[in-house]
Amino acid sequence: MPPSAAYPAGVIAHIAVALSLALLTPTAELPAAELPIAELPTAQADTLPLPGVSVKYLEKTGDPVRLSSYGLGTKSTYLRARTGNTFAQQQTLSEAAVSPDAATVAGVPKSYRAGYDSLLLTDRPSGKSRRVRTVKKPLAASYISWSRDSKRVALTVEQKVGGKWRAVGFTVVDVVTGTARTVRPTGLDGAADFWWTPGGDLVARFGDGLRTYRASDGATLRTFADVGLPTGPEDAYSPSGSRLTTWCPSRFKEQLCLVNPATGKIASRVAVSPEMLFGWWDESHVIAVMARQGAYRLSVVDLTGKVTRVLADIPSQAWKASLWLTFRRN
Repeated sequence: MPPSAAYPAGVIAHIAVALSLALLTPTAELPAAELPIAELPTAQADTLPLPGVSVKYLEKTGDPVRLSSYGLGTKSTYLRARTGNTFAQQQTLSEAAVSPDAATVAGVPKSYRAGYDSLLLTDRPSGKSRRVRTVKKPLAASYISWSRDSKRVALTVEQKVGGKWRAVGFTVVDVVTGTARTVRPTGLDGAADFWWTPGGDLVARFGDGLRTYRASDGATLRTFADVGLPTGPEDAYSPSGSRLTTWCPSRFKEQLCLVNPATGKIASRVAVSPEMLFGWWDESHVIAVMARQGAYRLSVVDLTGKVTRVLADIPSQAWKASLWLTFRRN
């Protein structure tokens, strides 16, 4: 991400979308979201203190996902130890994410080196790191997305235009060879950020919907028109790949839409108003940040809009400081 940025471009873009949609299409808060934390099924959970953000994450053995990193914008990044429940600040990184197979950490350094942005790949078992050049200044490559096979990392490439960072393409880093390739698709939405589809293509915002691109050359593969904007910043595809979350178009009163990737159409809508989604918990639940009494909660929400579990209480100060989290599927 841009070394001078105050927060990840992809994260803050989705926050802005979520907040604007919440204002345009308010829905009644669900009764479950009003329950005190003790009344929701969080018993026997391990409490993981998260340094620097005044948050305690509640984790159970057998959870389908594992919290692996978090941070406040680009100011601070924390990475979970390879084993155990401790998190350590990564002083030189603006973001970090663990690969799906847990073997590698991808991190974006806070500053250029010799005029180049880069991606730091750290082998978890050995602790050895490799630095892969991505783009040359004034371009910046950030917003880490791991392919599901853990072989590639996609980064969104941005350039400052008129004082604002705009997407101009993507960089794909091959983890095995340690090489990077940058592609600039034609007609790209300036607010795009890229992440992987389950099949190994790339998907990004395009107009009032989404567009998929071939990772090798940026060729347009498919356009999902008028399905709403991507929820991000984590993977919007369900574990099976059969559902894709978007923020519903304004013609609907619901905020969260479920798109069928096979048809490219909205299959159903969920009556819930999250501030943000951080991906899928399992095939029938999402990980959502819900506003509550002047603060926020990280919650597991089913596809009827019901909160089924509270993972953490988030102070207003931490959320407004651009808190982000990444999860790895167990």
